[in-house]
Amino acid sequence: MPKFIPYFERNHLLRERLIASIAIINLVLVFFNLSYLYGRDFYLQTIPSLVQLYDPIKGIKPQPETENYLERIEATEAKIAAEGLRSQTVESELANLRQLSLQIIEDNPFAVANKSSTLEKIKNEIRQRTGKIDAREAFNTFWSQDYLQNAGWQEELAFWNLQIRPFIQTNYYREIGRFGSFIDRFWLLDLPFILIFAIDFWTRILSIKRRHRELSWTETILRRWYDIFLLLPFWRAWRVLPVAIRLYHVNWFDLEPVRAEIHRDILIGLTAELTEMVGIEVIEQMQLSIQNGKALRDLLEFNVPANDNNEVNAIATRVINVSVYDVLPQVQADIENLLHHSINRTLTQLPAYQHLKHIPGLNNLPNQLTENLAKSLSDLAYDNLTNLIEDPVAAEITSRLGHNFRDALKRELFSDRNIREIKFLLINLLEEIKINTMIEEEQKLLSAN
Repeated sequence: MPKFIPYFERNHLLRERLIASIAIINLVLVFFNLSYLYGRDFYLQTIPSLVQLYDPIKGIKPQPETENYLERIEATEAKIAAEGLRSQTVESELANLRQLSLQIIEDNPFAVANKSSTLEKIKNEIRQRTGKIDAREAFNTFWSQDYLQNAGWQEELAFWNLQIRPFIQTNYYREIGRFGSFIDRFWLLDLPFILIFAIDFWTRILSIKRRHRELSWTETILRRWYDIFLLLPFWRAWRVLPVAIRLYHVNWFDLEPVRAEIHRDILIGLTAELTEMVGIEVIEQMQLSIQNGKALRDLLEFNVPANDNNEVNAIATRVINVSVYDVLPQVQADIENLLHHSINRTLTQLPAYQHLKHIPGLNNLPNQLTENLAKSLSDLAYDNLTNLIEDPVAAEITSRLGHNFRDALKRELFSDRNIREIKFLLINLLEEIKINTMIEEEQKLLSAN
């Protein structure tokens, strides 16, 4: 199937490639924005500067409760390093941390960001570290002077900073707008692209309108219907469709397999639907023709022209010759067996035949007689058939017999009783065919879906 490239793409290839490049960049930004919340934890660990840059776009701010918790831990760590673990100030700070830990467990500030599993991960790590079963008891133990003294406060704080702190840092708070939805300022990044796409779209529409003045504005816009997705500030994921088509037009992406499959599915669907419609229409026309008697009249009043070269006569002659000269010799053995069985069954009913079987030396004579008689009858019938075909007088009699038989059949079939019964049976037969056809098509559609 030849590749179709619109007029604008053929005559402005460099511009098309530029717009296609811009569309690719925009599509990458769209999918990055859609997946940002899912990948933020990864970005935070690998590219923290990207998170700092993009968090304001999504309206993300540090969660106040967990942010204060981390700040208090940093202050406590500094006091331990400056004053020592056993100072009164450090004890006061540790008591404050124990209280904040219990408050975080109770309030679960991770729930707003759908990160409750992160809090469970933190609690599990602390339980394993301290050997306590209850999370509250585990935090109280961890932030105690005795535990930090015995376990080594440097090692425990290093564990906290490496294993626990990154989990807490992933928590965040999202700003909520006037209508109760989360703030998302991606439209600020998307607006320049939409303006570029709008100018490009309008240019194309004007070009199509100048070349096809017979089209209305609606029809002209529908020529580029897929580009409308580039202009919408919602359903942005659908931009993959116009971007893929543009890349296909500039030979950066091969859509031929997809296009061929779509055409194939459409053609198969249309063919199946048209076949069903045409089949049902033909059946209904046949029912109507039978109802008004036209079909039966055409069938029974059909006259074959008297012409030696008539195709119907030639076909009939050919069928008879094939039957006699080719088919009958192949089934002659079966005919002989059938005749033998029929003769033998008839003879067994004769008393003389039963007595003959009991005479010594003649007990096999009946079977030999029936076999010879069956073979003779079979050969005689075959010879008579071949002689009839080659005999012009027999051919004339056969022709007259066929003509008289057809006339007699026509008279009987045209009687009122037979006409009514034949019409009734044929119409019902066609109705069943039509219903079965519709049921089969419905089952095909259901199985396809």
